[in-house]
Amino acid sequence: MEFGIEILPNVKAYEIEYYAKLAEDSGFDYVWITDHYNNRNAFVILSALAKSTQKVKIGTGVTNPFHVNPAVIASAIATVNEMSGGRAVLGIGAGDKFTLERIGVERRVPTKAVKEAVEIIRGLLRGDVVDFKGEVFRVDKAKLSFKSGDVPIYVGAQGPKMLKLASRIGDGVLINASHPKDVEFAVNNLEPKDDFDVAVCSAFSVDSNRDVAIQNAKVVVAFIVSSCPKEVLERHGIDEEITENIRRALNDAFAKGNWKELEKAVSDEIVEVLSISGTPEDVVERIEELKRLGVTQFVVGSPIGRDKAKAIKLIGKEIIPNLREGS
Repeated sequence: MEFGIEILPNVKAYEIEYYAKLAEDSGFDYVWITDHYNNRNAFVILSALAKSTQKVKIGTGVTNPFHVNPAVIASAIATVNEMSGGRAVLGIGAGDKFTLERIGVERRVPTKAVKEAVEIIRGLLRGDVVDFKGEVFRVDKAKLSFKSGDVPIYVGAQGPKMLKLASRIGDGVLINASHPKDVEFAVNNLEPKDDFDVAVCSAFSVDSNRDVAIQNAKVVVAFIVSSCPKEVLERHGIDEEITENIRRALNDAFAKGNWKELEKAVSDEIVEVLSISGTPEDVVERIEELKRLGVTQFVVGSPIGRDKAKAIKLIGKEIIPNLREGS
């Protein structure tokens, strides 16, 4: 099993560089940068990481072809690959519907759009002259003026259709999930394929004190509940009343700053279902479950820990070595 870390670029670039370098030194194999319009630009941050890291693979976790044209994505990731000496990876998915709507972007036929985008991007990265007329995208004899080498493409997927598409067109898949039931569902919807990286990105919080880790994850878990597909919540017995209570508390927290009330609305049991949180021993046990289901890369997602740097060091010291020794 390999290990990745997802970093939200909502802090200054030098801080992200610090966390990425710390992750590299702590034994992580991948650094994934999330891509939303309201944070620092993912490709600009990746360019900085190309210079501040030496070994770790760096990529978008994930971008989408709706707010950036596939040809521009190809150019951007090729530039990162050139700058990093061939360490770039591209994570691409349909994007967050709510976030895209905020900037007036319609997420039309998302599975088809991702399929077409990957075809265009792969052709451009190969150095081809790409002439493509699809349902969503059209490219008229486009070609990059430089070559930067091969870039593995990961498809961000949750639903059955996108998971099957990831199996067919991707070098890997990035799945947002934490509970073995959800990971098993996703893996069962993938089609068998050799040399295919099954990466699972989980909401994650670790601390030597279990209660601190659980408490630290509650705000992130509240966001997950508010946007989680109904069938996932039903799978874990989280009913509509609980969901609505958390949504109300989340809205109230934004309006009035009542974050403590939000934390009260999210039970420890829900945190355990929708995140991987606890002591190093707790999280190792859960990740081992995911590994048995066929996960080949585990990606540590937000919030990581109350003290992010301390948590990254703890993961490098007590979690990654234990899981690698058991491989």
